[in-house]
Amino acid sequence: MKTLVSGEKMARSWLIYSMTNNSLFCFCCNFFSKRNINLSAAGMANWKHASDYLTSHENSIEHLNCMKAWKELSVRLQSGKTIDNLEMALLEAERVRWREVLTRLTAIVQSLAVRNLALRGHTETLFTPSNGHFLKEVELMAMFDPIMKEHLHRVERGTSQNSYLGHHVQNELIELLSSQIISAIVDDIKQAKFFSVILDCTPDISHIEQLSVVIRVVSLMEKPHVMEHFRGFLEAEESTGQNLASMILTKLEDLGIPFQDCRGQSYDNGANMRGKNKGVQARLFEKNPRALFVPCAAHTLNLVVCDAAKRSVDAISYFGVLQKLYTLFSGSTQRWAILKKHVGITLKMWAETRWESKVKGVEPMRYHGAAVREALIEVRNHTKDPAVKAEAQSLSEEVGSYRFSICTVVWYDMLPSIQHASKLMQSPDMHVDLAVSLLKKTEQGLQSYRASGFVTAQMAAKDICEEINVEAVLKQKRLRSTSLSAT
Repeated sequence: MKTLVSGEKMARSWLIYSMTNNSLFCFCCNFFSKRNINLSAAGMANWKHASDYLTSHENSIEHLNCMKAWKELSVRLQSGKTIDNLEMALLEAERVRWREVLTRLTAIVQSLAVRNLALRGHTETLFTPSNGHFLKEVELMAMFDPIMKEHLHRVERGTSQNSYLGHHVQNELIELLSSQIISAIVDDIKQAKFFSVILDCTPDISHIEQLSVVIRVVSLMEKPHVMEHFRGFLEAEESTGQNLASMILTKLEDLGIPFQDCRGQSYDNGANMRGKNKGVQARLFEKNPRALFVPCAAHTLNLVVCDAAKRSVDAISYFGVLQKLYTLFSGSTQRWAILKKHVGITLKMWAETRWESKVKGVEPMRYHGAAVREALIEVRNHTKDPAVKAEAQSLSEEVGSYRFSICTVVWYDMLPSIQHASKLMQSPDMHVDLAVSLLKKTEQGLQSYRASGFVTAQMAAKDICEEINVEAVLKQKRLRSTSLSAT
């Protein structure tokens, strides 16, 4: 501080101190002075005579000229009248332009990802037929958006070294969006604190066991409501309970979600999942006794259906026939045309893991079984392929049997009620008390059908046999016996 004659103290704003050199420097002289003085070069560390030296320096002509230059520069910077002001304006405009371009490219990637569409094509060249969805969206946006239009013009003229349209940038944008989504999901789970895990294993098309991970929470982001967050697939090298439990614990640890906050676990009825001793639920229960196991409702409901159905019909062979029917007709456009000529509705393919999909597969056989049989006979009479001829003959005999008709009636009577209950059980608004009541009613309905429904099914099957003019008699299948010869 400098003390004036009037006693007023004024700060020396030009004076700075260097802790590294333990010296004083003059800021303005260091920038604008052309002379090599102590306060602008080596600094001043003579603390005993510092006051006299600073007074002499600030009254010197050199210092006053440097102070004047410094203040003039400060005023020009504030008013935007510096020499490089034009260059700074161009730099700022370029920064804003690139930000606008990247905003549009990010929106395109997000739009394609939501619709599960691939970004890349066979080429990465603009305005070519096979350059993929991403570049096509860029070209479409350039037709109406001036910023994207100008960007593509620069790319075509070669005035821009970077286009940000290549696959490396696309992958980087996908990774950035993915990290933000994962971060938001994890924040939602941590905000809810308590959660449940839902796991299921199934092999993919490459025969690799995939473990799907779903985390269920009561989300508090807007208003309390149940949310299920899919956290991806994990490749399971071994489908043992120990390995699967280790995988889910490692996944939660990587996400930063403490397993001690888990309050529920739900799986299918496989021994490696629900086993009381070595299953996943037992191993996770050892880690956290509050993570209670609840069997998957859909799988539990399907077990009840299977148990009731297997007492009357062989479900595996019946649906195997339906699959063979679909495969036979869908394998050729000519055979499919024959089917459509005879049947008003087409055959449906069903999934192994979705029992409700079997309803659509049974419906054509329940009301159009005779027409399907006529279509099989026509295929047998017109095909020249001996394998197709034999398959059509075998299926026509099976479809026309009394046993198959009983199976059709039984399954068509049971599956719609099961499908209705399954849909309601999967609703996010389903309450525990309603779910228990629904399961009990469904079970009671199946037990009632077990007691009296089979007789009704036999009568309906006889009507189907009369329609196709076959005898309504259950024929005992002969088992092929093989004799072992001594060697």
